[in-house]
Amino acid sequence: MKKLKITFLNPPFLKKFSRSQRSPAVTKSGTIYYPMWLAQSAALAEREGHEIDFIDAPAAGHDLDYVIKRTGDFGPGLIVMDTSTPSIHSDIKMCEALKEVLPEVFILLVGTHVSALPEDTLSISPAIDAVAVGEYDYTVMEIADVVSRKASVTAVRGICFRSNGAPVCSERRPLIENLDELPFVSTVYKKFLDIRHYFNPNALFPMVTISTSRGCPFQCIFCVYPQTMMGHRMRTRSVKNVCDEIEYIANSFPGLSAIFFEDDTLAANKKRCIELCREIIDRRIHVSWTANARADLDYDTMKIMKESGCRCLCVGFESGSSLLLENIKKKITIDKMKQFMRDARGAGILIHGCFMVGHPGETKETMKQTLELAKELSPDTVQFYPIMVYPGTEAYAWYKERGLITTSDFSKWLTPAGLHNTVVKTEALTSTELVKFCDYARKEFYLRPGYMLYKAGQMLTNPHEMKRTLKSAKTFIKYLLKGSDVVEK
Repeated sequence: MKKLKITFLNPPFLKKFSRSQRSPAVTKSGTIYYPMWLAQSAALAEREGHEIDFIDAPAAGHDLDYVIKRTGDFGPGLIVMDTSTPSIHSDIKMCEALKEVLPEVFILLVGTHVSALPEDTLSISPAIDAVAVGEYDYTVMEIADVVSRKASVTAVRGICFRSNGAPVCSERRPLIENLDELPFVSTVYKKFLDIRHYFNPNALFPMVTISTSRGCPFQCIFCVYPQTMMGHRMRTRSVKNVCDEIEYIANSFPGLSAIFFEDDTLAANKKRCIELCREIIDRRIHVSWTANARADLDYDTMKIMKESGCRCLCVGFESGSSLLLENIKKKITIDKMKQFMRDARGAGILIHGCFMVGHPGETKETMKQTLELAKELSPDTVQFYPIMVYPGTEAYAWYKERGLITTSDFSKWLTPAGLHNTVVKTEALTSTELVKFCDYARKEFYLRPGYMLYKAGQMLTNPHEMKRTLKSAKTFIKYLLKGSDVVEK
């Protein structure tokens, strides 16, 4: 295969726009995610001998002019560009600007939004040559091959392209079965990114994000990655492969404080999770780590997770209403949540709790139940937010069918400042009522005297926690006191 120059681009949009997270936005806590899936694809391309450049414009603060000059100077034959629902029209304008400088370059769009709406996306502009559907690591490799040979893309699996001017989708690409065959995503971070540009308040700063698996076996109606890209069948890297990368990260990033495992649910396979923890312990890898988890972990599992370095788990409790939990297919009971919190405290693991409102069947009473549950569970930190629905998810289809999505303009998924905007309502509640409740709930939780004393004590006794909390608080307190805006149409 002839080698190609390839630019992997997380394009400019708003300052500190976190395009790569599950709900892309400028966040109140200053969170900005690594462009992990894009970087994973780049790592594979580089291993296969292609010459790559990698630009994460929002994290590094690069504007359109910078990106155009750098890309033009590099002269790629292929550009792989990440996208998101709220930025999609801006992303396509970026394509058009790049085509003016490099009219022969092949532009492939990737990401959850275009994977869900490939034909609609392709029809927006002739500057887009193809759209990737699903996992795209090997799709990029096949595209690179045909572009280097100046051949047709018609045989490439997992894309949508034009044939005789009309969008055509090729055969779906099978999911990757052996994830160990992929190179470490962190090698791209090391070569192209500054880890100080990335922040997640659930992890100590600075941190590196990786994934040990793809796919989630659970069926929550709102979760975007399993429904648009990775599927519901969980595929895992070997414990050895994961620990080899952890050791590489620990040795390659001076000043590193933590690793964030951005699996949909790290401990979905508890046996493997325990094996991973034991391997970390046996290798004497001393690094703090954080992961996504469900509220169904038992004390014994969390105890060994803690021993291996787990500091915090990000957990979606979602609602205090049993009926609403059933409606969103959460498959977790409130009693289980309470037991989980008791066990987490016993194991010494901090919990970041996620609570959403606006679920199917939501009322003022069920929102009140959610706030009361949050106070009773009392995690270390929480977030309250109206449900965000994205194309390709069951939730998006449910609200759209009932006329409960308030706009068809994807740019309105954000406020003018780039924060999450609420584009849904329920049969009983308006978008404004959902937002106002979240503002109220946030204050009710965080401004409790007992909670503030707890946080002060935590910061005074642990300098790492103080650094993390103060970094997050820089922007969060402003929004906590001010409240949020909602743009309704």
